[in-house]
Amino acid sequence: MTDPFYTRHIGPRADQLSSMLERIGVDSMENLMQQVIPPSIRLKQDLPLPDGMTEHAYLQSLYETAGKNQLYRNYIGYGYYPTCMPAVIQRNILENPAWYTSYTPYQAEISQGRLEALLNFQTMITDLTGMDVANASLLDEGTAAAEAM
Repeated sequence: MTDPFYTRHIGPRADQLSSMLERIGVDSMENLMQQVIPPSIRLKQDLPLPDGMTEHAYLQSLYETAGKNQLYRNYIGYGYYPTCMPAVIQRNILENPAWYTSYTPYQAEISQGRLEALLNFQTMITDLTGMDVANASLLDEGTAAAEAM
């Protein structure tokens, strides 16, 4: 017989909990916590938590809080003016989905695209300056993008 899904994912039932406590030689969860949590990091009083809410009441509260937000004009993405972006740069660098999409659904592919962009930037700088190496890291992305423009 198979257990329903929820019974395997809601935590131990009372009989399972008492069996586990008996197995490790402790008579209650409170005693177990006192044995394993150092007194120096235990709270001396209960947390001041509000009463629980239903999902509907919480969503209503969330909407009320969100309603207090003020909307301002956002200038992110408006670009650098006045500039003329060569189509080859725009399409093959800025709009090239190979930098941010992947053939597998892993975040690592995005990192790979970022690293490849930095390598291309470093290569361009070494070509322009004639130096043997150029330095740019993931922390320098903003600077590298501005310098490239």
